Amino acid sequence: MMPGWISRIGQRKRAAPSDRIVVEGVRKFSGARARNRIVMTMAVFIGLYGAIGIRLAWLAEVDASGDSNPVAGQRLTSRPDIVDRNGIVLATDITTASLYAEPRRIVDADEAIEQLIAVLPDIDYEQTYRKLKSDAGFVWLKRELTPSQQAQIHGLGIPGLGFRAEKSRFYPGGPTASHILGLVNIDNQGIAGMEKYIDDQGLADLQEVGLATARDLEPVPLSIDLRVQHVVRDELVQAMSRYQAVAAGAAVLDANTGEVIAMVSLPDFDPNNPVDVNNKDRLNRMSAGVFEMGSTFKVFTTAMALDSGLVGLDDRFDASKPIRIAGFTINDFHGKNRSLSVPEIFIYSSNIGTAKMADMIGTENHRAFLDRIGLLTRMRTQLPEVATPTEPKEWKKLNSITISFGHGVAVTPLQTAMAAAAVLNGGRLIQPSFLPRTRDEADAGAVQVLDPRTSVAMRYLFRLNVEKGSGRRADVPGYFVGGKTGTAEKVINGRYSSAKRFNAFLAGFPADAPKYIVLIFLDEPQPEKPGIGATAGLNTAPTVANIVRRSAPLLGIRPEFGHESGALLAAYR
Repeated sequence: MMPGWISRIGQRKRAAPSDRIVVEGVRKFSGARARNRIVMTMAVFIGLYGAIGIRLAWLAEVDASGDSNPVAGQRLTSRPDIVDRNGIVLATDITTASLYAEPRRIVDADEAIEQLIAVLPDIDYEQTYRKLKSDAGFVWLKRELTPSQQAQIHGLGIPGLGFRAEKSRFYPGGPTASHILGLVNIDNQGIAGMEKYIDDQGLADLQEVGLATARDLEPVPLSIDLRVQHVVRDELVQAMSRYQAVAAGAAVLDANTGEVIAMVSLPDFDPNNPVDVNNKDRLNRMSAGVFEMGSTFKVFTTAMALDSGLVGLDDRFDASKPIRIAGFTINDFHGKNRSLSVPEIFIYSSNIGTAKMADMIGTENHRAFLDRIGLLTRMRTQLPEVATPTEPKEWKKLNSITISFGHGVAVTPLQTAMAAAAVLNGGRLIQPSFLPRTRDEADAGAVQVLDPRTSVAMRYLFRLNVEKGSGRRADVPGYFVGGKTGTAEKVINGRYSSAKRFNAFLAGFPADAPKYIVLIFLDEPQPEKPGIGATAGLNTAPTVANIVRRSAPLLGIRPEFGHESGALLAAYR
């Protein structure tokens, strides 16, 4: 008899074929199920790690572009770069860190505030301490930290403090073009100047829907030439110091397109640190301030008289005696006490002769002309800070007489430059632009306000005044400068004061075919040296000469010495 265990083996060996099929099928089924589980597990892990990898790659790309902060998970608000006409950056975004606290996680507020004060001595101690002791979930402690401050605070290791990346505006030129560029608030939103203009054109809406990212925004080019802007500001700073003026301003305007090439108002501010921006002395006097422009207004009175056809260059007016009207006496500063021709009235800046020309035109026509040439209505331009001119509620003969030589109507200096461009460019009034503009675009929006022949005559008078009149110190050999001085008495406590002046000079160059208008003013200038005067011919005229001498080559104007540079009059009437 065989052992039992051998018998059982034999029985297994003799098992039916159908039994073997069942066993093998079970084994195959179990193996397939195990393999499926392994494949599914691997797929889950691959998908999980793939998602993590994609997320990390996205965060790295976003962080590199500066559009978001991966730590805070917050998309940052971006602004477009602002560049000058040559592509030089005037304003750009940089990423900075801001400090916040979660007071509920602060372990020891007393220790935290003591450590923070050591790094940030300028923060308000009491206010910050109250924030740290509060039960709030989130509070700002300090916006726009420096990298050094962030590193020091991070090194303190205070629980409950954190950093959030934010966009901050940086102006490489500091105050150089501050009144043009304006500034932004702590949330990187434009609140003044071209920064505000850009927001008003739809940037704020793009930011609201999350489309204002660094990759979505093209740079905004301005008409400004930063090189000329620097020259103008530098000369104004020197002039304010030299003549001890309380304020100053200047603009360089393209006579044919209306583009503002440079504009400066002093005192100005640093948009990177605008601590004094709300000081009234920091007002943008060029477009947001109105002034009686003095004898520069004789440019418009003379142009009006010539354009009317009632007055010609050869006409003469009696300036031998003062004008007495309504209890007032109108006299000349340096009277010739004789009859004067129109060119003599202009170069000697005769109040009497100018008033008599205005009287010939008539009060109603006088006001209509100033309105037509853009001096009585609010100037239209991109800059938000634009003041409205002031004028008498009712124009009488006395008003017309005093306005003829620059007293009684107050306008912005930039507006004066705009009207002067119309006088010299062939009679086309073009609203000024801080954005680039082609000649065709300018012509499409221009309004013909003067006969072109009047413009020819005024160019002659401008150049004649620099050759022989009050503007001699504005002459720059080779550049054919023409211009008109303006010395206005300021109103102090309701009365004109001979001790305080507002001096201006209005120039165009080259005077035979003006390409650029330059206007400068000095507020309350003092004599450069004891014993000499402080009229416009002694301070604003030489300052204009310095600006032209330094900026004309940058503007591509070559000096010419090989032809007649004297005042010439051709094709008039």
